[in-house]
Amino acid sequence: MRWCLLPLCLLAGCGLTPEQGLTVAAGTTIGSITIIHRSPFDAAYSLLTGRDCSIVRLDEGKSYCRPVEPPPEPPRFCTRSLGVVDCWLDPAKLPVPQREVADGPRVLTPEQEAYRTRRWP
Repeated sequence: MRWCLLPLCLLAGCGLTPEQGLTVAAGTTIGSITIIHRSPFDAAYSLLTGRDCSIVRLDEGKSYCRPVEPPPEPPRFCTRSLGVVDCWLDPAKLPVPQREVADGPRVLTPEQEAYRTRRWP
């Protein structure tokens, strides 16, 4: 008895024996896990849900789907003092406005936020 899956029909013309079909399916699954770290089912499920899901994560002792990453905590406001750096949670409570030690951005840029909250793939 010969059988064929739709994707295999398109590639091989439905002339596969069950053993050949099983070999192609196993090879596809193994190659998929090796290259993209998820099975074809995982890739389809991830694409439909927009989450990063993989059986490889289960093998590593993690959840099936990667959890949604929480936004980063706001950085502390650090000022210079005599020989040390003091950090404050709320710079509004300082008695005198002071200049911060690090002059970097205090929030994520729109591009960084879009990357952080992106859907899979």
